[in-house]
Amino acid sequence: MKNNVNQKSGDNEIKEFMEKVKKIEKSEKMDLSSDEDLSIGIMNLISIEEHLFFTYNKTNNEKYLDVLNGVREMRKGLLKKIIKDYEGEVWCISKHLLAASMRIMEVGTKALNKGDKTGAADLFKKSYNLYSLFWGLNLGLIKTSDIKSEAKDSVDFIDESTLPKKKASVSIFSKLGAVVQKAVDCCKE
Repeated sequence: MKNNVNQKSGDNEIKEFMEKVKKIEKSEKMDLSSDEDLSIGIMNLISIEEHLFFTYNKTNNEKYLDVLNGVREMRKGLLKKIIKDYEGEVWCISKHLLAASMRIMEVGTKALNKGDKTGAADLFKKSYNLYSLFWGLNLGLIKTSDIKSEAKDSVDFIDESTLPKKKASVSIFSKLGAVVQKAVDCCKE
């Protein structure tokens, strides 16, 4: 009987979640295709900031600090185009989600280049989960409290074989991944 109640509760959560997605799709307040492209550009700007930081420290040439500051200002301005409403740490969380997603994707690409398809696939999944989390936060589909409760129960970031078997459920990452696939489609013109 308890499983039936849990199943109904999970079904209701998914329905509510999908209703939020439909509202976003209908509102047309964001051009998600352009915003997806912009988010990838922002990821690369964050990466450029990191490279300028390391280059400055290797060379002690202050011109790299000036360029870093200019790139940072550009990144902040562009990030404001995607992150409209934020509270508390959502701005920084968003920036770090994009940065982590980009870095993990790059490590996955290197693993793939070395012939480690399994390792690459795992890293790509983690990268995509972080990217989906960014969009979930910034489209208002989830709140930071949702992340906290889901993350501690999620097996996406730890080795599943070390955990006791849990009831099958749909994690926030699965839900968000489906939304990103559906709503943020770069092939829509």
